[in-house]
Amino acid sequence: MKRWSGGLIIVILFTLLLLRYGIVENPLAEISLYSTLSRGDSKQPHWVTSGDDLGVQNSKNESKVLSTGSLMAYLSIPLNLSDEEQQPLQTWKLMLELVNYSEGLPQAVEAAKEAVTAWEGLMASYQDEKVLWSRNGTKSNRAKVKQCPYSLIKMNATEFSLSDFRLRIPCGLVYGSSLTMIGTPQGILGNFMFELVGTALPGEQDPPIILHYNVRLQGDKITEDPVIVQNTWTVAHDWGPEERCPSPYPDNNEKVTVDDLDQCSKVVGNDDKILDSNGSSNISKKISLKKEASKPRRYFPFKQGYLAVATLRTGDDGIQMTVNGKHITSFAFRETLEPWLVNEVRISGDFKLLSVLASGLPTSEDSEHVTDLELLKSSPLPIQKAVGLFVGVFSTANNFKRRMAVRRTWMQYDAVRSGSVAVRFFVGLHKNQLVNEELWHEANTYGDIQLMPFVDYYNLITWKSVAICIYGTNIVSAKYVMKTDDDSFVRIDEVLSSLNRTNVTQGLLYGKISDDDQPNRNTDSKWYISPEEWPADKYPPWAHGPGYVVSRDIAKSIYKQHKKGRLKMFKLEDVAMGIWIDSMRKRGMTVKYVKEDRINIGGCEANYLVAHYQQPREMLCLWQKLLQTKRALCCGE
Repeated sequence: MKRWSGGLIIVILFTLLLLRYGIVENPLAEISLYSTLSRGDSKQPHWVTSGDDLGVQNSKNESKVLSTGSLMAYLSIPLNLSDEEQQPLQTWKLMLELVNYSEGLPQAVEAAKEAVTAWEGLMASYQDEKVLWSRNGTKSNRAKVKQCPYSLIKMNATEFSLSDFRLRIPCGLVYGSSLTMIGTPQGILGNFMFELVGTALPGEQDPPIILHYNVRLQGDKITEDPVIVQNTWTVAHDWGPEERCPSPYPDNNEKVTVDDLDQCSKVVGNDDKILDSNGSSNISKKISLKKEASKPRRYFPFKQGYLAVATLRTGDDGIQMTVNGKHITSFAFRETLEPWLVNEVRISGDFKLLSVLASGLPTSEDSEHVTDLELLKSSPLPIQKAVGLFVGVFSTANNFKRRMAVRRTWMQYDAVRSGSVAVRFFVGLHKNQLVNEELWHEANTYGDIQLMPFVDYYNLITWKSVAICIYGTNIVSAKYVMKTDDDSFVRIDEVLSSLNRTNVTQGLLYGKISDDDQPNRNTDSKWYISPEEWPADKYPPWAHGPGYVVSRDIAKSIYKQHKKGRLKMFKLEDVAMGIWIDSMRKRGMTVKYVKEDRINIGGCEANYLVAHYQQPREMLCLWQKLLQTKRALCCGE
């Protein structure tokens, strides 16, 4: 018996060695192995290197290829899903070849590969839940336990390590999410870090760092004064360019803003004026300071031995840091490093932590406790599937609250409830399985979500524009197709009236039109466009993304061109639509550009048609004002 056991151990070790060797030689093997093991299924298709292949790089920088055919096989829809369960996948079926036409969209192939792991994990979890339901007649524990909490709090400093504290963020961050760290800088050097960390891909040892916030109280090689250094890190690109506060170039502090807030507050590094409680200068303190040092004292938000309350808050375009209630820094999101990716908060270094609070986190509503559930479910599509207007809404997986706000407000228009206007959210997969499980449940509950066969990145939203055109012409037969965002309030009745007044049913682009716009050549900008991406000095006319409409013939032409692989992909989706329409015009289509200035792209103005950047509370406020006054008034008016 002992000999047999020893032989078995040798065989197992040898097998593991072979597996390890295979993974080291081919990192893509780990993706396949990971997916198979996670499902306990040995019959999963393997990555192959035949057919229409796309180049990827392995750890030895050797050229490897990944078949788009195998991607499509991995992202196929399980046969045992009912027709009702396949409703969120109506567009999915028609988009599986998108990766074939990904040129011009950064991270396209990576997003499709990441979707394989996300999709298989989701389907495995869902099938397990169905099995439990059929056996026990009750829902699984997953359905009963809240997966995405609104807030998290960790107290009691005695439990924290002084060198490394970690707090898991179950479902990422969204606009308005905040993380508050309360503690005291200490130690000889007083250097410490706050980091927002993402999820590592299968085969990657280290996860990406969405924000590296490094406080150096004794300075560094560049300066002897205290400084804050902000940065990002990924396996592919290593460290990005540093952003320092105060900047070595003082003029920079006032020029760069994120969400209309200074990248580095002007007070940091300037003379520290000490004021008493009445706001007047304290002469005795000034005299004592002169005696202590001839060097002028500079303001810095952190100081050794002094308690600090530091809050990181997620905005539209970046992350802001306040310390003791005062704005200190802003950091713009960098490409592919978006807040929904955050999986963990890490605090390390010479910082005696007292407590951590995460609030404003994305959380979905428990459908069992939604009193108006039937009213919020989408109306069945007409038998002939013909609608006057189809509205596609861009959303991301963990934006649960925004979608619920849309359902409770402008999706309650009579035209939407009656089915003459159809509305659907277009949502990519998330890298976090908990979020995907909540999203799948939401999609099956409300019937208004279309899942995309890729992981959601900002640079890939153009694929959603294609998806909206596919749905508006193939799933429903819409006279007009509209695109908007989940933070846009749309006056459906007035959109319909305005379109009727235009009396244009073919070759129409309707919206807030820009016809003299130039590509952004600033490499630090979120909207940077290289000469390779768009060599011309100007864009053709295009309509801003918070709300534009195209006629059916344009939407149908976009889908046909996509199927033929002739559609130029461009990462700015609203500009891309303008480029596609201009191409149609050059091929002989008569195009009518109808300008609508009541589409507010920067907020809300009275008599709006579309109000952008509206958070859930503001959505509900706008809807109440419409119901009470029958006028398009902004909140606060």
